[in-house]
Amino acid sequence: MSDMTESQFNRISRALAEPRRFQILKEIKDSSQPLPCSMLLESHNVSAATISHHIKELEIAGLIQSIREGKYMSLAFQPEVLQAYLDKISEDLIKNLAE
Repeated sequence: MSDMTESQFNRISRALAEPRRFQILKEIKDSSQPLPCSMLLESHNVSAATISHHIKELEIAGLIQSIREGKYMSLAFQPEVLQAYLDKISEDLIKNLAE
């Protein structure tokens, strides 16, 4: 993922700005395999609808991927998207410092 659009950059920024979404992303990233959604419900004291909303925002940003297995869903971290985001931040900041 080389050229990140401004729109995608902004979606990721908004997704990561919410502390609970950031924590959810860390949990998904730290899992050795796709994390079942039910695990997030157990580790957060919020409704299923709230967890679903946070998952949707992370998925729209491209930071996670949903994997449906029958009636169950697991979540997988998309490291290449986060790396492209970090590269863009770094590139933009270095570019601005050089000007």
